Amino acid sequence: MPSTRVVFSKREFVHETLRTEIIDGVRRPGERLVIDDIAAEFAVSPIPVREALQQLQADGLVVIEPYVGTRVSEIHVGLIEEVFALLESLEIISSQHACRRMDEEHLAHLEALLHRMDDSLDDLDTWSDTNVAYHQYIVDKSGLSLVPAMLSQVLDQWQRFRRHYLDDDLAGRAAEAQREHWQLYEALRTRDPAHIRDVIQAHNKLALDAYRQYLNQ
Repeated sequence: MPSTRVVFSKREFVHETLRTEIIDGVRRPGERLVIDDIAAEFAVSPIPVREALQQLQADGLVVIEPYVGTRVSEIHVGLIEEVFALLESLEIISSQHACRRMDEEHLAHLEALLHRMDDSLDDLDTWSDTNVAYHQYIVDKSGLSLVPAMLSQVLDQWQRFRRHYLDDDLAGRAAEAQREHWQLYEALRTRDPAHIRDVIQAHNKLALDAYRQYLNQ
């Protein structure tokens, strides 16, 4: 019987490994990434490492400076504000499209994700991962072609600074954020694009205000 194992290229392997390590904080903001060192660590030639780093730069996770080298991109207030601005725009676009396409089965799946989040408020990693799945499911059902990849890239940034800089803040805000997720679900059921926009804007403003306050302490 032929194997069903997914085979990644060396470039894909290096990219996915480094991406995960950056998001999880194994590779810290500002840390230098030396091509030869990474090639030796992963037992590959420098070529797939160089290609993976170029993709990670396109993802916004590393910075490549000519004659200087590559480093993990820094996290700062400006980045967080940019991430929330993009999240708001992408979520409004995708949710307004999704509300016209989602049937009762799709809405039931969203409701199940929300109940899973209700049950994991004391486990921030599980809650956050399910939160990402919740938003990605909405964008997947929007029927849009460009937004899903854009949202995935922005959510990688959100996961990165959430996991390693904002857990204390999220712990205090998770229950409130969860109520706002239920409000979005109810807004989707109304299929009213204006109401959906208002709910998403309110949700993102409250979240960004909380993160700004945390970082300015």
